[in-house]
Amino acid sequence: MTNDVISIILGGGAGTRLYPLTRRRSKPAVPLAGKYRLVDIPISNCLNAELNRIFVLTQFNSASLNKHIKNTYHFSNFDKGFVDILAAEQTPDNPTWYQGTADAVRQCIHHMENFDFEYVLILSGDQLYQMDFKKMIKHHVDTGAEISIATIPVSAKDASDFGILKEDENGAIVSFTEKPSQAVLPPWASEVSEEMQKEGRVYLASMGIYIFSRQVLFDMLNAQPEAADFGKQLIPQAIENKRRIYSYQYEGYWTDIGNIESFFEANIGLTDDIPLFNLFDEAQTIYSRARMLPPTKISGHMEKTMIADGCIIMADKLERVVVGIRTRIGKGSAISNTYIMGSDYYQTLDEIERSRAEGSPLMGIGENCVISNAIIDKNCRIGNGVHINGGKHLADGDFEKYTVKDGIVVVKKGVVLEDGFSI
Repeated sequence: MTNDVISIILGGGAGTRLYPLTRRRSKPAVPLAGKYRLVDIPISNCLNAELNRIFVLTQFNSASLNKHIKNTYHFSNFDKGFVDILAAEQTPDNPTWYQGTADAVRQCIHHMENFDFEYVLILSGDQLYQMDFKKMIKHHVDTGAEISIATIPVSAKDASDFGILKEDENGAIVSFTEKPSQAVLPPWASEVSEEMQKEGRVYLASMGIYIFSRQVLFDMLNAQPEAADFGKQLIPQAIENKRRIYSYQYEGYWTDIGNIESFFEANIGLTDDIPLFNLFDEAQTIYSRARMLPPTKISGHMEKTMIADGCIIMADKLERVVVGIRTRIGKGSAISNTYIMGSDYYQTLDEIERSRAEGSPLMGIGENCVISNAIIDKNCRIGNGVHINGGKHLADGDFEKYTVKDGIVVVKKGVVLEDGFSI
């Protein structure tokens, strides 16, 4: 059955809500958990389900994403599998860039027409979850669905942030409402498991994960050329037109990493004793680029901290910190509630001596720094005695070297914070 599926991962738009992390990279290329990229999550979910024909559709800042995919996902010469980038392109038939999720698929469909497949799995490139797509595909086939939508039960409090679907007693979706107010919610409750009922999670939110039968997708995209988006236009129109649309309920961990706060919480949450997202599940491996890095060297006290390869850490204390690859942290530093993305390269001994002679900070974090509630983007040089104290006391703002959003200080990629710098 998995041989009948083509997977499409949508790279998203400009990613303004994740700025400044998306200043020089696309959303799917944003580093996750110190050693992965966001795009590794949907690709890994596909590979774990033996779905190995994958297209990634990109438009903005796609260079680093292209490089990551090229260096990461290789298949045998005797295997038909691939992970291919389809960047937005102007053609005589389509002189514009992607106008939305449905339009992106519409503009790229000619690249897929010659492949042999019966079903199209459409995924977002900026979500964190572990789902067995085999079960969803089987559900799609068994119900005779034309379209399947992955849904997650949510509470009334959270329902107003999502598109809410209403299903009948057979699991068929009969109506849709976008971000309903609390007042109109009660009739939108659907049948969910007993566990979800106890938690008050009785409203089905669309996860932005779809399965289309091949011809249905082609027909809908061709018949409605004005429909630019799946969630806002194509799916509601399909419900109106009485298409056979079924809900596939998912009750595991899932979060839409749409803004700095949700991204920060998802990463720091990985330091919990039993995190909601399990990086250690061998049945649901998260794949990424294999780097030949040395072991990490550690000196100091650490609590609930996750550290990637190739780091040199001399800090006094780290607490609830995610430390990315090749990170260097100097003596006497104390860091908490922080995601340090690491570095793309090591400084050579000559470069280190030159920096010291010039009085310039080295790559990484210097000595006697105090940092909390922050995201340190890649390749930053943070001097000695730097203090970064994020929190709700800080007003949102965008500055030359950093941005503050929801109390989280995001130090921009590649910047230099001189000795004694304070936020």
